[in-house]
Amino acid sequence: MKKYIAEFIGTLTLVLFGCGIAVVSGGNLVATALAFGLAIVASAYVIGDISGCHVNPAVSFAMLINKKISLQDFIGYVASQVAGAFAGIGILYLILSSSDIGTAVLGANGYGSLSAANISLFGAIVTEIILTFIFIYTILGVTSDDKKSNVAGIVIGLTLAFVHLLGIYLTGTSVNPARSLAPAVIQGGDALCQVWVFILAPLAGSALAAIVFKYLNKTK
Repeated sequence: MKKYIAEFIGTLTLVLFGCGIAVVSGGNLVATALAFGLAIVASAYVIGDISGCHVNPAVSFAMLINKKISLQDFIGYVASQVAGAFAGIGILYLILSSSDIGTAVLGANGYGSLSAANISLFGAIVTEIILTFIFIYTILGVTSDDKKSNVAGIVIGLTLAFVHLLGIYLTGTSVNPARSLAPAVIQGGDALCQVWVFILAPLAGSALAAIVFKYLNKTK
């Protein structure tokens, strides 16, 4: 149970600060990228020893494929992550509703008119698959070697910030189905209609990363 609570808290923190800073900064590229990255760094060194600090169904999916977690834990992790994401967005909604900023925008991902670059559906799918592949492949690499355990949180956090720097103006950067689902549901409208892309594409990128890692990096 402790690992599920840890995943809940970690995902809540990621979504609250990541989406929150995206909204209050007006989508500032560097501020938003750093917010998501630093949220991972902070969580990794607090809950990493408890749950592994997945805080992302795409990460848990890759770990399931590579048999690092059981199906039961995968289900528990994803349920905790989704609940944490909704809690984070709920807190953000309460904060923004008491300010002049309002709650019309909650950091949902999108393409077309919801994208700063007006990216197409195809472009959004390709972007999310590639960004998630890079993020998950890095996680698998840095967590597979005990010698890198001391720097794993920093590397993973910086990599998340790195992929955000490209993805923010294109799709808002998902690479995390839980992070995408919660704001889309609360924001509603087109964001909710488009959220399937930001659930399926990250999972596809995750599966690809797990398969490639298994083939290229596994020595046993």
